[in-house]
Amino acid sequence: MRIIILADTHGFLDPRVAEAAAGAELLVHAGDVGASIADQLAALGDELIIVAGNNDPEEAPWPNAAIRELPGGQLAVMHGHQWPAKTRHRKLRERFAEAQAVVCGHSHRRVVESETVPWLLNPGAAGRSRAYGGPGYIELIATPTDWQVEAVAFEPRRRR
Repeated sequence: MRIIILADTHGFLDPRVAEAAAGAELLVHAGDVGASIADQLAALGDELIIVAGNNDPEEAPWPNAAIRELPGGQLAVMHGHQWPAKTRHRKLRERFAEAQAVVCGHSHRRVVESETVPWLLNPGAAGRSRAYGGPGYIELIATPTDWQVEAVAFEPRRRR
């Protein structure tokens, strides 16, 4: 199963990320979505999971956290703003201890920690707001016996 993981679009989805996400079986957005992004993402893949971030409106229709069964384990998703940076990864791993991987956003910094289960995956920003290292995403291929992750980042766009 091909899963595209992204976060922190803040109302702008980099077109290169959108192109790479097209045709995914599952798209996961870890919060701070912004206007019209949910509709854009829904058109790109078969299924879409979004969790709310601290910059999403309180009336946004998305939950604060989600768990999705995948081939080979559970994927948990939470924006991560609920805890300070110093304890965030530990708290996410504790909260979702049964998961194979936990996806978060908020920091806009790309992280792939796969040495400890649950893995911790932060795709960085998929838009233009604080896209440290360039806008990007994480691709996860999940099979019943193996999970493969690849972090992808594009060159930052020049400001005009």
